[in-house]
Amino acid sequence: MSFLWSLIVGGIIGWIAGLIMGRDIPGGIIGNVIAGFVGAWLGGLLLGAWGPEMGGFFIVPALIGAVVLVFIVSLIMGSMRRGRRS
Repeated sequence: MSFLWSLIVGGIIGWIAGLIMGRDIPGGIIGNVIAGFVGAWLGGLLLGAWGPEMGGFFIVPALIGAVVLVFIVSLIMGSMRRGRRS
């Protein structure tokens, strides 16, 4: 049950990060879950473990890490799209 809870919280974190950035995450729900998990890892590296914890994620660092990840992915995807047009 804790794994399912982690998937749900990871998906919500990824979805909120996409809303904050105003960008869709490629892959839909699975992309949101991946963004939440990778964002939590990245946020933990950058900011450490602080703030409220839910589903094994420290919410504030995970959300900040997911926003950074969505920003980086959107830059990469944007440059790939511009490269195809040329």
